[in-house]
Amino acid sequence: MIRSTLWMIGALTSFCLMAIGARELNNEIGVFQILFFRSIVGLLVLLPIILLLKKARFSFPKRIKLHLIRNLFHFAGQYGWFLGIGLLPLATVFAIEFTVPFWTIIISYLFLKESITVKKVIAVLLGILGIIVIVQPSLDVAHYASLIVLGAAICYAFSHVATKSLSNTDSPITIIFMMCLIQAPLGLLLFIDGWATPVGIQWLWLIVIGVTALSAHYCMTKAMQYAEVTFVVTMDLFRLPLISIVGVLLYSESFTVALLIGILLIVAGNSLNIYSRRIDKDEIPH
Repeated sequence: MIRSTLWMIGALTSFCLMAIGARELNNEIGVFQILFFRSIVGLLVLLPIILLLKKARFSFPKRIKLHLIRNLFHFAGQYGWFLGIGLLPLATVFAIEFTVPFWTIIISYLFLKESITVKKVIAVLLGILGIIVIVQPSLDVAHYASLIVLGAAICYAFSHVATKSLSNTDSPITIIFMMCLIQAPLGLLLFIDGWATPVGIQWLWLIVIGVTALSAHYCMTKAMQYAEVTFVVTMDLFRLPLISIVGVLLYSESFTVALLIGILLIVAGNSLNIYSRRIDKDEIPH
């Protein structure tokens, strides 16, 4: 549990830095082009590691079909997430994205047969309640940007469940390498008619996005090796208070009472989920 928590701290930091990079490139570089560069940077970082370090534990993927399915869902989720970053406040994007635990619990229960404890359900409900408190004053469900991010959250849930399954047979480095290898041509194919040559600091932000996307998914994959997927994505809710602070400090986004209450509810839900796992064995029957 401690090791999973530490890996998730690395993932949270990486995701927040990636959001900053996405916001900085908004209206300057197209989303598909950003996703292409993200994958290319990932390949450039991974190839030397795989070739030079034996302990990298890279092996030929054992389930190509599942890798393809995972990355189609993940690519769609990334597109919706990056698009939302440019259209909505950071905290709103992350809050909508945090419906992922709800979808993940359903999907992992149906496909991975993971158990669902009473306290786990309560923890997730607290997190979702916090999300509702935060986005209720400003969320218009008819607004297409909000619906796009919600769709991205569902895609992420499928991706998380597939990652959990793949982690049983493939190493984290293999999963991440396949992510970059599959998604690079997808991004190239979709942006090829809309190329915009990056200039100056845009290159730096593209590199930041590529590196942090890599580190975020490596940390997430490692975390899933030490805990159930529902624990990992529930702890991922800590991203919300972090990105809220970023939004206030860097982009003058408002920090409201509703936001504070929502954050407290989310932290309470995470705390319950983390600590109850040590003592609660009362499971809801399948």
